[in-house]
Amino acid sequence: MEQMQVWTFYHKASDKSTYCRYFCAELIKMNITIKRILYFILGLVIIAIIAYPKLELTWFSSIEESEKAKVVLEPKKLTVSALKISFQPLDYLVRVTGTIIADETVALSSEVSGKIEKIHFEEGMFVKKGETLVSLNDDEVSAELEKLQYNNKLFQDTEFRQKKLLQSEAISQEEYEIALATLNTSLADIRLSETRKQKHKIISPFAGKVGLRQVSEGSYITPGSSIATLYSIDPIKIDFQIPGRYLSDVNIGDKLIFNVDAYQQSFEGSIYAIEPQIDPSTRSIRLRAISSNEDQKLLPGQFVKIKLILDQVSNAILVPTICIIPELNGTKVFVYEDGKAVNRIVELGVRNANNVQIVSGLEPGDIVITSGLLQVRNGSEVNVKF
Repeated sequence: MEQMQVWTFYHKASDKSTYCRYFCAELIKMNITIKRILYFILGLVIIAIIAYPKLELTWFSSIEESEKAKVVLEPKKLTVSALKISFQPLDYLVRVTGTIIADETVALSSEVSGKIEKIHFEEGMFVKKGETLVSLNDDEVSAELEKLQYNNKLFQDTEFRQKKLLQSEAISQEEYEIALATLNTSLADIRLSETRKQKHKIISPFAGKVGLRQVSEGSYITPGSSIATLYSIDPIKIDFQIPGRYLSDVNIGDKLIFNVDAYQQSFEGSIYAIEPQIDPSTRSIRLRAISSNEDQKLLPGQFVKIKLILDQVSNAILVPTICIIPELNGTKVFVYEDGKAVNRIVELGVRNANNVQIVSGLEPGDIVITSGLLQVRNGSEVNVKF
């Protein structure tokens, strides 16, 4: 259109110089327009260069946020500890406390009054059965016994003569019987005096160890005065009580394991006597066990912690107590099946310090979850580590 206008103007122009001026003016206008277009395009390019990094950052940020959202929507699997079930031996235990007592013990004392003439033992020494421990002054009893023995000799001679006379019918039967009775009475008096003399010596009734003495030589004692205590401590005995509900489970010969505070080692014993009565105040039954004490580490009066073995099961299924989850209708555990945690209702049996017996609900080879039980749900996907 512009070319047509220029051509028309060329024909209308009166001379060529006017046309040249007009054409140059039009070219100048065209150059200005082209420059403006070029400047506009250059500006767009500069703006694009400046804005591109920000657009790229925003784009990558949106991708990263979407990836994070996917991670949130797809939760990470919980890693838990697990235990593979197998048969184990189980001791059916009852834990109680008790007291050690001596096998035999006696407080040494005198049956008669008198002054101690001699003490034949040292404190803490071992004595044999029948050994003399203490001698009391027996001068008076000895003198009386000697008198009776002299009289008895006279009565023996009299009885002998009377017997001869009776045989010759020189005396009556009654006179002889009087002489015989006098002799027998004399013999009884001698035996009585000998018994009284024997009571002036305190004899060990059994073999054992003598404790601390309470008297000295020269002391005057009376019946019941404490001299010392004699102990037999090998074997040793243990007195304890268990609840009456275990009466049907306990038997003579049942083994027990016990500990005392003085030593780290454990000791063994066995029940040899059961009290045939339930204590009405505590509803418990009293038992007594016996244990070897050759090294005499155990002493009467020691406090003992006892584990009484009532029964032994060789093929029990045991799980840690922490695995058990109580519910209104029973108890359950979580087992690992096909990558998931699954509820399993179980029936409990005997408990010990750390484990509990599973009577039903589990079989050997099952994998029981032992950690993360607060986060685990039935059907949750989990990773296990043993």
